[in-house]
Formats: sequence, structure tokens, C-alpha cells
Amino acid sequence: MKLLSVNQGRFEAVEYTDAPSGGTGIDKRPAEGAVRVTAPGAKGVAGSGVAGDEVCDLRHHGGDDQAVYAYAREDLDEWERLLGRSLRHGSFGENLTTSGIDVSGAKIGERWRVGPDLLLEVTSGRIPCQTFQGHLGETKWVKRFTRQGAPGAYLRVIEPGEIRAGDTMEIAHRPAHDVTVALQFRAVMTEKHLLPSLLAAGDALHPEILESARKYADKYGSRAS
Repeated sequence: MKLLSVNQGRFEAVEYTDAPSGGTGIDKRPAEGAVRVTAPGAKGVAGSGVAGDEVCDLRHHGGDDQAVYAYAREDLDEWERLLGRSLRHGSFGENLTTSGIDVSGAKIGERWRVGPDLLLEVTSGRIPCQTFQGHLGETKWVKRFTRQGAPGAYLRVIEPGEIRAGDTMEIAHRPAHDVTVALQFRAVMTEKHLLPSLLAAGDALHPEILESARKYADKYGSRAS
């Protein structure tokens, strides 16, 4: 398991976003050298946990529970095949482009050691939006990305550290439950009846999604279908 690149985005004014800033940092590029990763702070106030990476819409991005976004090179390669175009590291707006780790198959609460110091914890999958669609320039992209079911993972920072391309990655902890990023993505996007099953992940789950799962379970029962 390996970190292929650490990617940073800079503010760019675009027409395809509804962000109050009028721009986006989704067009991320591989950084040179070491990059510091820390817990950024509360959502709505803080941005990315990756130094030098700009978050331009704090309503939906950034904060401690979405401090870092990872996407597997293997999934990018599959999208290259499906789309018939090349996709460099960072093409999906990911901070970490990885190799050898099943990112969307990771369990909520799973912890990754990246390099000697950084420890991350998986919180949720990425929800596609119109900015993502506009950035890629693919028609019906949100539906296509959702159907593919490989959303990549958001992570919170448990222990800060510096990382760089080429660092080794290892799974430091894997929870006993069966709630994967892919399952959580399906529950939120297309199969609401699965929401109660997410409760098994407990507080490791992104708090907004955890609250939605609790409300659904309270309304329809833990075995809603």
C-alpha cells in the first residue's frame, strides 16, 4: 500500500459552482516535497487538513470530519477506461491518490497510517456535486459517479504528520462491523432503507450522516425496507 501523490488545490473562479466565493479548489495538483496534515477545525469555519490546499465552499467541504479526501489510483484507472481519457493524480479533487488500498471498501472508523507519523480515520464517502461535474466536463456525471459506487473516502486526522509521495500506507485498525464507505454511500444516495445499518459504525461515522441514520431509524425502525 502506497501513497502515490499528495494533491493541493488553489482558488479558481469558475462558472459551474454555486459556492458563495464563486470559485473552487477542486483542480488539485501533486505537491513537491513534504506536506503537513493536521486537524483543521470545525466545519463551516475550517477548510482542508492538508497544508496549501484551499477549500472554497465551507458549507459542504472541509472541517475535522472531512479533513482529507482519498481516492484510489485503481479506481481512476477504471474511470480512464470508461471515459476514454487520461486522469492524472488529483483529477477527482482528491488530496491523496493511493495504490494498493481498497479506499471505497474501507470500513467507517478504519485507521490508516501514512508515513511515519500521520494517522487518519475514515468517516464517509464523497457526495458528488455540480462543481465536480463541471470540473470534469462529463454529462450526467453525478448519476454516473453514483452508479459506479466508488466514491473514495473522507478522513479525519487522529495524529498529525508530514507526508510525501512514495510514503508507505498501512491499515492500523479495522473495526469489527461491516459498514464500508461503499455501503454508506449507497445508503445516503440511492438506498435509504440501508441507513439504519450505518449505526453499527457509531461515532466514527461523519456526524451529519450519523444523525440522518438515527432519524431514519427512529421514524421507520432499525429494519426499515
